Amino acid sequence: MSLALHSTFTGVLASIPSPPVAYFDLGPIRIHFYALCIIAGIIAAVLLTNHRLTRRRAEPWVVIDISILAVPLAIITARFYHVFTHPNDYFGAGHNTWNPFQPGSIWAIWEGGIAIYGALIGGAIGAWLGCKWTGIRFWTFADALAPGLLLAQAMGRFGNWFNHELFGLPTDLPWGLEIESTNSAFPPGLPEGTLFHPTFLYEVIWNGLGVIVLLWLSRKATALQWGRLFAIYLIWYSAGRVVWESIRIDPSEIYFGLRSNVWAAILGVVIGLVILIVQSRRHPGLEPSPYQPGRGRKDLDAVVDSQDNPSDFVDLSEPDAEEVPAGASATSIAPTDAEGSR
Repeated sequence: MSLALHSTFTGVLASIPSPPVAYFDLGPIRIHFYALCIIAGIIAAVLLTNHRLTRRRAEPWVVIDISILAVPLAIITARFYHVFTHPNDYFGAGHNTWNPFQPGSIWAIWEGGIAIYGALIGGAIGAWLGCKWTGIRFWTFADALAPGLLLAQAMGRFGNWFNHELFGLPTDLPWGLEIESTNSAFPPGLPEGTLFHPTFLYEVIWNGLGVIVLLWLSRKATALQWGRLFAIYLIWYSAGRVVWESIRIDPSEIYFGLRSNVWAAILGVVIGLVILIVQSRRHPGLEPSPYQPGRGRKDLDAVVDSQDNPSDFVDLSEPDAEEVPAGASATSIAPTDAEGSR
């Protein structure tokens, strides 16, 4: 379904309508557009991450092995994070908390309500376990994932549009979002036809720009390894989230005058800055391989992808690696792991 835009007789944008339907039935199965947006985002992230990992000489489609653990854990913790940061919506008298066959249960992710920051926590745990399993360095995977993750988040936000949820304050701007007055989130006392800030669209645009920035940085600044590109992702995404959360009007827990997700976004910026500073000091050079020491591909030499900047040096700061002088050419160094990879 395309994004239809109403216009006045002068051709000027007047408002953005909400979709008339949020799901369709395929025989006995009900398919929610919210779920399709999330699935499409996951597929896009996997494809882009696979491309970026294989450019670093990782085994093709190793991202699938990591995703098998990371994606389910991300979805589970995303839902739990949302539920426990909105306890009044799921617990107490009048709420259907536990029955998955009734609307409003804590299991009903198809109704909306999965939190990105919860997904990041669970996804990071799953990715760490997956990297241990496959031998890929965790930070190599995180850097390869960063643009795809932002792309998935942009695509997933269209699910909020289909669900008529998470909109912002009332506005008279020409791109205001139409929300039906019967919507439970429609603020009482406002007249029918009131328009709202389309915060889903703001985040789509911000995240889309972030994908372009991260891809550009990864090509122009080859030293953005060891988790530094992922740190920039955290800073970029969270900085935008501080703004969008500040104008949203959906119910949220308030702590010290700020919504819980604003605090989470501020924490995201701080964590991103910490990762960027710490990893820059600990690992000033390039990763010697996308694989952990002692692990690697047997069918291909594990060489450093540093052709864009041959003056960089390889950072062999692993406990069992030799020191490499600053300024040494990355292409002239052949790290050897326990399996004899050159």
